[in-house]
Amino acid sequence: MIQKVGSVDTASVDLKHLDVVMDSMQELTETLKGADALVIAVGFVPSNPLKMNEEAHKVDNVGTVKLIDAAKAAGVKKVVMVSSILTNGRGWGQEKSPGFVVTNAFGNVLDEKIVAENHLRASGMDYTIVRPGGLKAKPPTGPLVVSGEDTLNSGEISRDLVADVCVASLSDAKASNKVLEIIEDDGKPPEV
Repeated sequence: MIQKVGSVDTASVDLKHLDVVMDSMQELTETLKGADALVIAVGFVPSNPLKMNEEAHKVDNVGTVKLIDAAKAAGVKKVVMVSSILTNGRGWGQEKSPGFVVTNAFGNVLDEKIVAENHLRASGMDYTIVRPGGLKAKPPTGPLVVSGEDTLNSGEISRDLVADVCVASLSDAKASNKVLEIIEDDGKPPEV
């Protein structure tokens, strides 16, 4: 989902163009020079059903891996990557769960994201991988639930809460080199 906002105050922000598919490794590295931290929140936008696999591969795998390598080359110290619950679904027997089947039907996106996650883990940089449940474009309706790696296979969360967790992960030592799975508490026990 692409959200449109009326205006954003960028007076204290240095905005730079960055395209994980079209930019070269050198261009990405130059763009990231001087940055201490990076939040990666990319994902392909499903459009042409005949090209979803190709697009997910270009953005969620190859492009994200290239961005991680550029961040390392540029001297970035901390990377927070937004991924998805069930990204490692095959690794813990969830490949037949409804959430995995439906999400991965869009270009095998979960299979592409796990490649980038594993690349980030092996990069030697300090990282936090944030795996939200289904994204909602409205304010939070329940408290934040933070769970360990490969524990949640359903649930939704406000984009606002995802952003809050990402920002907090930039400086919270407890999030260093961790995977955080997050949803909003809807009053029902998690399905496992």
